[in-house]
Amino acid sequence: MHSKLNIDHRFSVAPMLDWTDRHCRFFLRLLSKQAVLYTEMVTTGAIIYGKGDYLSFNKEEHPVVLQLGGSDPTDMARCAKIAQEKGYDEININVGCPSDRVKNGSFGACLMSTPSIVADCLSAMQKEVDIPVTIKCRIGIDDMDDDKGLSDFILPIKDAGCEHFIVHARKAWLQGLSPKQNRDVPPLNYSRVYRLKDDNPNLFISINGGINSLEEAQCHLEYVDGVMLGREIYANPFILNDVDNHIFKTHHPKPRTRLDIIEDMTAYIHQEHAKGTRVWHIARHILGLFQGQIGGKIWRRYLSQNGTGKHNNPNLLLDAYEQVSIAQHKAENFKLKTG
Repeated sequence: MHSKLNIDHRFSVAPMLDWTDRHCRFFLRLLSKQAVLYTEMVTTGAIIYGKGDYLSFNKEEHPVVLQLGGSDPTDMARCAKIAQEKGYDEININVGCPSDRVKNGSFGACLMSTPSIVADCLSAMQKEVDIPVTIKCRIGIDDMDDDKGLSDFILPIKDAGCEHFIVHARKAWLQGLSPKQNRDVPPLNYSRVYRLKDDNPNLFISINGGINSLEEAQCHLEYVDGVMLGREIYANPFILNDVDNHIFKTHHPKPRTRLDIIEDMTAYIHQEHAKGTRVWHIARHILGLFQGQIGGKIWRRYLSQNGTGKHNNPNLLLDAYEQVSIAQHKAENFKLKTG
């Protein structure tokens, strides 16, 4: 089987609904040149019938993957073709989202019970595009709770030509748990994903779910091919600043500082502000930049208080940084005095 995989997927940032929009992805790309970025899930209905441009992205975002939600092979193939024409590097089929809205549309995690539909979608899409089509799924749903259940899902899709599966190492309970609970309540079972890789050495297997540091990511890479982080990156995005060095072994002669990122994002905000984009639509993604640092609370509070409502100051980040700098200098002076 000729491999179409053309992106280094050792580390990626998860698709997160309402979070990983194009502004968020531009910001994250400033921190890592090599981490693979995913769009938030976009449905076939939005692409085909929606009035907005749901597929726009900045050229700086590459490598960038469109996550597509749907279950009709014809619609999925049509949207895949549009995505390739737009310039996306890959397309990922959502077989993991447990929300009611997704379930009622017969896609997302509920498709784990009908792998033949997923295989049909994959085949139809691959006939229309040259870029890779991948799958993001769970380790199971509801009472599907053994290695055989996961294997029975993977096999027909593998046979249809899929080479890369991203597996969230939790089950999805479609009955009884909310989407939020499904992100935390079902226990993590990393060993099941490891066994999936052992049983399928020719597949590229990425693991997702509950991974909170690059150290943890490197441990998982002893057993699988790729690691995907989501909420931890959104909450503490500066983690990405070390990804190229620690995961991809790419040496950058001068590490980027938080001020470097703020200056680049301010230039981006000015460009977007001139087009009519509200500053908060961008700034909201940067609340975690000083997570764990002196002045972190001041940064978050300043952005929240001065970026929302009628405020629309394109220099918001620089003004917030000034407040953080004052706090950091005070803390440094206090430390010197108290020795």
